Amino acid sequence: MYSQGMESLRELYRIGYGPSSSHTMGPRFATQHFLGLCPQASRYEACLYGSLAATGKGHLTDRAIREIFALEKKQVEISWYPDEDKPFHPNALTLFGFDEQDTPIAEQTYYSVGGGRVVIDGESPDEKKRIYPKEYGTMAKILAYCSEEGLQLWEFVLQFEGPEIMDHINEVWTVMCDAVEAGINAEGVLPGGLKLARKASQYNSKAGEFTGPLGNTAIAISYALAVSEENAGGGKIVTAPTCGSCGVLPGVLYYLFKHYKVSKVKILRALLTAGLIGNLVKTNGSISGAEVGCQGEVGVACAMASGAATQVLGGTIHQIEYAAEMGLEHHLGLTCDPMRGLVQIPCIERNALGAMRSIDHCTFALLGDGRHKVSFDSVVEVMMETGQALPSLYRETSKGGLAKVLA
Repeated sequence: MYSQGMESLRELYRIGYGPSSSHTMGPRFATQHFLGLCPQASRYEACLYGSLAATGKGHLTDRAIREIFALEKKQVEISWYPDEDKPFHPNALTLFGFDEQDTPIAEQTYYSVGGGRVVIDGESPDEKKRIYPKEYGTMAKILAYCSEEGLQLWEFVLQFEGPEIMDHINEVWTVMCDAVEAGINAEGVLPGGLKLARKASQYNSKAGEFTGPLGNTAIAISYALAVSEENAGGGKIVTAPTCGSCGVLPGVLYYLFKHYKVSKVKILRALLTAGLIGNLVKTNGSISGAEVGCQGEVGVACAMASGAATQVLGGTIHQIEYAAEMGLEHHLGLTCDPMRGLVQIPCIERNALGAMRSIDHCTFALLGDGRHKVSFDSVVEVMMETGQALPSLYRETSKGGLAKVLA
């Protein structure tokens, strides 16, 4: 299970446009790659399989593909095969190019595996992206190393990423702040047919009237809502670790930044630690809703935000690990069943409540000394076991669960 080194945080924190990292961002990258391989074709076809086809229209997959072809003044015919799965991953896309005689001249299959990452069928992983040594492939080994060397988790990240990663992290934080502020000011109905009204602006105004812990939590909720609504509207966001779960981490960190007057330097360091937590799950488990359900999206986002908040508020590396473990453990088994394939219901509310729970996990971890029974690594293993046991109805196909309410 732990045979691969982790990739750079640049591969986890991707800046792009919503609503879905696996269904929108991934297909965009795949289409761009294929057009680079086959720019000369007279005609193109795109075949979508499994979850990518089942909820592709709600996630604007077809629009994303057509937009890339349109940039090259080309058109594409799209076919949908929601009941046909490719063996490697549920999110599969095959692109074809044909010459003037309608003879196939190019074919390539891509897998959108979550967080905007695309795996090309038949190609080996790019080892250059795996910048962390394989021996530090678990949280337990990282904690042991940091304890021995006297390092914080964010310092561990810097040791292998190098100081240049901070340029990317700074841009990540800028986009997160912009998304919060844009979402707070935006009003109206989100696109897609559910006629779901934006709530962040109204909630933020009401939260300012509350006092005590209730008010603090309400403000954090409004920030997470703001980012998640921006994503649902196709706005610019950061995968943290996915588009569908992009509101949790910025919601929590923006709240700490604004209301606890935490310095930007500490926020950027917290993003490094959050990225490490997400990277461990991405490498040893999954961040794809189509593969393991929403536990791999909002669950992982909650783990990232829980750990980041604990660090910001002075927690030890062991308290950070505990907070992250709770963030994932208490989302085990969470289904991915979006109504009409849109990243709106239940996704947006889950982001808001995920932010609130992250703050609670942080508080709980800080009350203790970091010792607990179930390790973060164990929960990652259980998440994968649970996700594989979930029927496909509850893994981003919109064929079961809440998705049937408005079917």
